[in-house]
Amino acid sequence: MINFKSVGLQRGRKVLFREASFTLHRGEKIGITGANGAGKSSLFGLLLGQLHSDAGEVSMPPALDIAHVAQETPGVASPALDYVIDGDTELREVQAAIRVAETGEDGTRLGQLYTRLESIGGYEAEARAARLMDGLGFLPTEIRKPVSEFSGGWRMRLNLARALMCRSDVLLLDEPTNHLDLDAVLWLQEWLQRYPGTLLLISHDRDFLDDVADHILHIEQQTISLHTGNYSAFEIRRAEALAQQQAAYAAQQRDLARIQSFVDRFRAQATKARQVQSRLKALGRLSLIAQAQADSPFRFSFLPPVKLPSPLLKLDEGRVGYGERSLLTHLRFTLNPGDRIGLLGANGAGKSSLIKMLAGVLPLQQGERLEAQDLRTGYFAQHQLEQLNPEWSALEHLQKRDPQASERDLRNFIGGFGFSGERALEPVAPFSGGEKARLALALLIYRRPNLLLLDEPTNHLDLNARDALALALQDYPGALVVVSHDRHLLRSVSDDLWLVADGRVTPFDGDLDDYARWLGGRRNNAPLDTPGGAAAPERKGERKAAADRRKQLKPLQTAVDKADALLEKLAAERKSLEERLADPALYAEDGEARHRLSRLIQDKTRLDQAMEAAESNWLEASTALELALQ
Repeated sequence: MINFKSVGLQRGRKVLFREASFTLHRGEKIGITGANGAGKSSLFGLLLGQLHSDAGEVSMPPALDIAHVAQETPGVASPALDYVIDGDTELREVQAAIRVAETGEDGTRLGQLYTRLESIGGYEAEARAARLMDGLGFLPTEIRKPVSEFSGGWRMRLNLARALMCRSDVLLLDEPTNHLDLDAVLWLQEWLQRYPGTLLLISHDRDFLDDVADHILHIEQQTISLHTGNYSAFEIRRAEALAQQQAAYAAQQRDLARIQSFVDRFRAQATKARQVQSRLKALGRLSLIAQAQADSPFRFSFLPPVKLPSPLLKLDEGRVGYGERSLLTHLRFTLNPGDRIGLLGANGAGKSSLIKMLAGVLPLQQGERLEAQDLRTGYFAQHQLEQLNPEWSALEHLQKRDPQASERDLRNFIGGFGFSGERALEPVAPFSGGEKARLALALLIYRRPNLLLLDEPTNHLDLNARDALALALQDYPGALVVVSHDRHLLRSVSDDLWLVADGRVTPFDGDLDDYARWLGGRRNNAPLDTPGGAAAPERKGERKAAADRRKQLKPLQTAVDKADALLEKLAAERKSLEERLADPALYAEDGEARHRLSRLIQDKTRLDQAMEAAESNWLEASTALELALQ
């Protein structure tokens, strides 16, 4: 168990939270939510021992293995595969001990080490690391490349793979989907659903939280609250609580006004003195109810485009690529006002290249691109955050775009993106990634584009900003083409889905759930050395081979599912028992209390033994399935 008891934390003069008390149990998957700057990452700092609480106590079992994703990746020359395997520190320690023992003559010690190596899956470590890298989008030809040859985003994926490689008791993930495409997000989601330890996940992706988390730890207004269920369940309960609080606030304000009115009218009348004093005392005794506040400061809205020509853009037999290499061919489509298109496809398939071509940044290798005379494009990509002038303020960025506009109008506009008061005048340099992303979106929206091209616009945005963006896009009258790993955004704003795969762009006949199934079938039918590719040109042979493989794996999967179900049942029983053991009445001096305590301790001993046996069965079944999948 991880136990927080009356914990308080502040950074500098800012109080992040106070009197935080909650308990996290083994096997729970906890989504951590709250606005940027609320203290989510600082909470991780407490668990990792990087920060110390200003009040209260954080307690954890000794020798708890905690895995987390490093924020920096050294540009080492070692192969990426070895870098990922390094995440299994126990394996590396055993391997080092074997190398030392092999130089001596202690055969017994060497035998013990090799037995330990086998028990921790040392012989399968390379295959396990390769599967992690495959799931996160690395090509087979890349897994032995030096770490130093990868870009920043891909190094973050290496760090994520390294954290997943660790056989941990607790896994801490801070925005793990930020550098992933949708395919990798879906793979990671499935991996985390099977993770047996305790997961603490900071994420602003609604669908990801819904599909992974079974508890939500929410930080808001310097308090931390723990809720059972996924994010959607939490949001419903939070909305109900806010509505009840606002209703109670309104009712109390009416009562206060009525009492104050009575006091003001009759304060000077001696005959009413007793009633006045009684009401004044009642006012003093009242516990004031705070006005309900949903902590979203954002009000995004798109200014209407000056003109909406139709069509906006037409492409005929287009070919897109770099140098002599073509990524996409035979591109034929027309974009009209009101078109709302979400692009699907694996990393490297050409989604971003297609967006760049539509924006006019990447020229066609072949074909014809016809623009409307009044086409005005709004293009958002991550590199545009780097193009912000670090010395200018948010307001200055707008003033450079529109020198004729009044400061009042510009302040009103930029305030909707979270830059109000003095914040609008501060230099951009120290801004967080989320703040820079909001500013880049504001500058794009201010241009009043009639063709909007968004390449991963939600990276670094918190849930409030994502909701504001989704609502604004729903009312946008121009044409929209978006690439995003945020399925909630895609569902909210896309009317049509296009699949970018195998060098073509084709309409996808289905929804995002269909895409996840399509992707799973494509991955399962692919040979190990070509992730996502077809195993053979003969579709009939593929289907037969896939059916045979499913038949072979079914008993192994059934065994894993049964072991999972038993573990879940026993974990719930143990949690209930631990809550009963926490009852102070059990530790009274009378004989009945001692008898009940003794019985509960015996029950816990039996339950711990059953859990140990169940975990052993689960590990055996999972290992058998994992080996069969190789």
